[in-house]
Amino acid sequence: MKGNFSALINSDQLVLIDFSAEWCGPCKMLAPILKQVKDELGDSLKIVKIDVDKNQALANTFQVRGVPTIMFFKNGKQLWRQSGVLQKADIVKVAQSFM
Repeated sequence: MKGNFSALINSDQLVLIDFSAEWCGPCKMLAPILKQVKDELGDSLKIVKIDVDKNQALANTFQVRGVPTIMFFKNGKQLWRQSGVLQKADIVKVAQSFM
């Protein structure tokens, strides 16, 4: 996963990484919000969901202690991160600030 992940975030397209887990209630609340974000921003944003239980090494690399944790990457750099459920408008606003 690590090689793929690195290729994914080393794009000049903005990438939102959603670190989540199957057992996480707030993660389930965030899923439809992220779909709305994608619907609004379209191809200018790529959204990738990472299951922390299946990708523990990656979660450890980024020191993900709580889920959901959202991170924005562009050209291999982490631009922003936040834990917890955010509203669509807040996520869109942050995304647009990096486009």
